[in-house]
Amino acid sequence: MRHQQHPDIWQQLQTHLGEWVIQSKAQAPKGHVATYIPELANASEDSLSICVMDGSGATVTAGETDCLFTLQSISKVFTLMLALIDHGEAVVFSKVGMEPTGDDFNSMLKLELVEPGIPFNPLINAGAIAISSLIGGDTPEKQIERALAFFRDIADNPSLAINQAVFKSESDTAHRNRSLAYFLKDNGVLDGEVDDILRVYFSHCSIEVSCKDLARMALVLAYDGVDPIRNKRLIPRRYVQIAKTFMITCGMYNASGEFAMNVGLPAKSGVSGGILTIVPGRYGIGVVGPALNRKGNSTAGVHLLETLSREFDWSLF
Repeated sequence: MRHQQHPDIWQQLQTHLGEWVIQSKAQAPKGHVATYIPELANASEDSLSICVMDGSGATVTAGETDCLFTLQSISKVFTLMLALIDHGEAVVFSKVGMEPTGDDFNSMLKLELVEPGIPFNPLINAGAIAISSLIGGDTPEKQIERALAFFRDIADNPSLAINQAVFKSESDTAHRNRSLAYFLKDNGVLDGEVDDILRVYFSHCSIEVSCKDLARMALVLAYDGVDPIRNKRLIPRRYVQIAKTFMITCGMYNASGEFAMNVGLPAKSGVSGGILTIVPGRYGIGVVGPALNRKGNSTAGVHLLETLSREFDWSLF
């Protein structure tokens, strides 16, 4: 499978992407870097970068594209697909639901209010913790190794690694996530030890990538689980379909509906400021802008993706 180039779009990206990044950077002061994970507070609040990659591996980039950042919640898309590979749909969806919540990503409100007490979807924290417990491996170390190997394969980058400073910072301040995990344990959703499962969860959230890595990972989703550069299927198409559906309905926290209206592409954000976006059958896109709006999404990054979708009529709706 080889990508058919869209020369007009590609030329316009090469010509205008830099100026669009500059325009969107002006939105950064409206947001703030995440501080509840202290290590994330060290990010540059006014930075913004993007990489767009086509199916041949060609890229157009703009901004500070050499900077590294941790995946945070973007990792949840890939651990979901890994859990599906390891256990199948019946097991996975006995632990998590399929619906948006309308609540904050770290809320535990509906776990107590709604039967059967499982997380509403795998992209909120409670759901992602449940999914982390399903990654194959009989020890946390083996589960982490399996997850990291999967991420390296998707990114086609064997040097991807866990940022240990972010991992420690996240673990040391994870009081809400521990509360969620113990509640899930009490509800019978988690079978293993809470600390072991959280170690897996914090580890995959702390995997460090560049914008190019993120675009490369997005490209595999854009091609329904096939890496078009290596012409190799990495993920079953059905599982990518499931992941992309969650990205549309839940991928931008409780601003997912607004993002679907204004951008109209499957996407997943993280509180490091990263956003993974796909143009199905065409491009994988990686963006990072650490200043976040009140919904937890990159202020400048969302603005930039709105610009691109509008300029190229990329919305699926």
